[in-house]
Amino acid sequence: MALKERITEDMKVAMRARDSERLSAIRMLLAAIKQREVDERIEADDTVVLSTVEKLIKQRRDAIAQFESGGRADLVAKETAELKVLSAYLPQQLTETELIAALDAAIAELGASGPAAMGKLMALLKPRLAGRADMGVVSALVRKRLQG
Repeated sequence: MALKERITEDMKVAMRARDSERLSAIRMLLAAIKQREVDERIEADDTVVLSTVEKLIKQRRDAIAQFESGGRADLVAKETAELKVLSAYLPQQLTETELIAALDAAIAELGASGPAAMGKLMALLKPRLAGRADMGVVSALVRKRLQG
């Protein structure tokens, strides 16, 4: 089953269960996917859906940080609930060991060394790790590896 179909089915389940928080988060995700389909004039496949989910997760994390610094516990709880729903649509996340192994393989493949190679290395890693790792963490690991 395609990811978009799974999300639609989950929306129907949330409707039947009268789970308003989950339903709201899923509707927001489907609206973002539909918007991207309209903007780019495409039919969303799993890659497009995954990148949309990642974008929304990043927005939620940023919002949580802002709301925590502003002392808005009610909004932190809402964003955290949405983050939990969205995270369910990501594939199994890589462990740190698997991430480091993928990073080392990419460094060896490119023969990368020094901070100047970071852009090329990230361009190689992004499609390989899409949805399976937080690219902010990957970026920090790449920076650390290339400096050390």
